[in-house]
Amino acid sequence: MTFLEELDNIRARYEIMKPFLINEQLRKMYAISEVQVLGKRGAIKAVSQIMNIDADTISKGLKQYQSGEITPGKIRKPGGGRKALEDIDPTLTQNFLKIMDSSTCGDPCSELKWTNHSISKIVDALEKKGHVVSTMTIHKMLRLHGYSLQGNQKALEGNSQHPDRNKQFEYINIKVNEFQTLHEPVISIDTKKKELVGNFKNNGKEYHKSGEAPKVNVHDFEDKKLGKVNPYGVFDVLNNEGFVNVGIDKDTAQFATESIRRWWLHMGSARYPNANKLLITCDGGGSNSSRSRLWKKEVQQLANDLCIEIHVCHYPPGTSKWNKIEHSMFSYISQNWRGRPLVSYEVIVNLIASTTTKSGLNIECVLDENKYQTGLKVSDKELEDCNIIYHDELDKWNYIVSPKTDFNIL
Repeated sequence: MTFLEELDNIRARYEIMKPFLINEQLRKMYAISEVQVLGKRGAIKAVSQIMNIDADTISKGLKQYQSGEITPGKIRKPGGGRKALEDIDPTLTQNFLKIMDSSTCGDPCSELKWTNHSISKIVDALEKKGHVVSTMTIHKMLRLHGYSLQGNQKALEGNSQHPDRNKQFEYINIKVNEFQTLHEPVISIDTKKKELVGNFKNNGKEYHKSGEAPKVNVHDFEDKKLGKVNPYGVFDVLNNEGFVNVGIDKDTAQFATESIRRWWLHMGSARYPNANKLLITCDGGGSNSSRSRLWKKEVQQLANDLCIEIHVCHYPPGTSKWNKIEHSMFSYISQNWRGRPLVSYEVIVNLIASTTTKSGLNIECVLDENKYQTGLKVSDKELEDCNIIYHDELDKWNYIVSPKTDFNIL
């Protein structure tokens, strides 16, 4: 094979390998390997012209390789390359950290007083101080100083915590342990966020073939025929089981107690055939509000229907995130239907019912097509007729509703 033919082969191989030689060391080592294989006078110059690499670079690299100075994984020798911008510009780091200091928000001297810390705005703020930086430099500085993209975290409960907050949590814990020791049912209840029914965007993502993601409506205007749904959940704490009653009408106290009644008929009565009492833990607002007279009246009717004593414990104001159902059931339902348009009642019911976890969560779901009237009033006489015993100290959050003699057993 002639020298020219060998050069043609090197040129052909380089065209194949060129896209994969992504850094300086790979290109240099590939050039060295071709020079060594060629092994003829003029090889360095020829390879230099083909690969557009300086001949001196190849020559020095060849000597370093033969002497063992080139370390795999290292592109340059220690100290090689350009100096870091922070070393050249000694005030850069100081000004960068000042801009990033969240405590300067609202400070008249702050460069980013009323805006977010985006890369481009950090660059602009530093350039106003006379620094020449790129977005890549800011990315490196952010990583170096421990910054990362983060959202808000709901962790603070505000400065207006109720003075009896901790006492109520302790009481709920005692009651739950007491009921579980006796193998009596304990349920956590709440209404999940209302959901639009129809071909609307649902937050989250799931895998699809490229370009085949579901197309949804541009605007989230409520479909007058399908409307919204109110998924009311009942979570059995002891058995890690859930029940969801998907209402298509108003979220009222009657709807809430009907959801508990349906849970008892579908799951509860079979799980607890010898139950004498039921503990309900719930938020202090909404359809099961601690201040709602209608809720207490409907719980009385529920106690009559089920023929069991119902103990109710409400969480203090501002502590709904501690409600067991929120993180033990509702969060998994949201994960299961993420990215899927809730186009019909059937889809919603099936997606909820198919929600499972590795810990064994099981959920049953039914559609509630009943209509529930709003604006119902409960008189003082009707409330007095309820068989309710309130807690001595925390009476606004804890009470026991016992069945009356004139009840109908389900």
